[in-house]
Amino acid sequence: MRATARGWTVVWLVVFTLVQVAAFVVLWRVAVHTGLGQWIDTVALTGNRIGRDRIDEPVDRILNAMSVVSLLAATAVIGFIALMRGRIALAITATLLIAGANVSTQLLKHGLSRPDLGIDLTRVYAGNSLPSGHATVAASVAVALVLVLPAKVRAFGAFLGAGYAAVAGVATLSAGWHRPSDAAAAFLVVGIWAALAGMVLLLSQRERARASDAHRVAATVLGVAGLIGLAICVLALGWLVDLRGVDPEELGRRALFVGYAGSAAGIAGTMAVVMALVLAVVHRLVPRHPG
Repeated sequence: MRATARGWTVVWLVVFTLVQVAAFVVLWRVAVHTGLGQWIDTVALTGNRIGRDRIDEPVDRILNAMSVVSLLAATAVIGFIALMRGRIALAITATLLIAGANVSTQLLKHGLSRPDLGIDLTRVYAGNSLPSGHATVAASVAVALVLVLPAKVRAFGAFLGAGYAAVAGVATLSAGWHRPSDAAAAFLVVGIWAALAGMVLLLSQRERARASDAHRVAATVLGVAGLIGLAICVLALGWLVDLRGVDPEELGRRALFVGYAGSAAGIAGTMAVVMALVLAVVHRLVPRHPG
């Protein structure tokens, strides 16, 4: 990999990091510290009761599978895959990505404040829940897996991992465990750690390392799908703004469904965009030959 290519990759990773940090701050300020943001989150949570009886069992199964033990097991498997490929630095970095993202989420959840704006009174004593720990577990494992997989199956792993993380994020909303902003924020935390991990991998490379095949089509498909999901979210939540003076418990079935479905699209769209950005640059971070 030429020095110029490595330099541009560093620039990309720095921009990737800063954009996601900015997005996280904006999401936190709007969703947690404004009345409109808290109201929209509450509408989405209230809307999760639509059809909940039909999905209770699979949702509980997905969320209950995410424990400290399962996270440690997944991390061990990911590290083993990297070691089997002879990539010691990759195994260490993937492990640090998972650990860093999940520790950061717990610190942020307990460190960030959530003011009582008199909107979500039933959950006011629960305090801050942003970012979601379950969504962070799913996304961090998915992204780390994409890093360690061989190039031939990396695109497939990206779609599978993004889908798994998106389902887990929506499941936290469906179960009433988390607000939609919590899951989206968790995905941004993982994206930030993915960019930092990429810088570490880049620094550990030898000058003669050769980039593996890029996954431009797969990254584009994921990116476009993610942007479509985010556009649906914006349109749905924009439609709800005119009803912001109404108590969420008094809204009709249509409004509640729009809030829930639009938020679910936003959660899935955020994960798809994060994974697309990872897939767009991973071929330079994990070269075909170490050196």
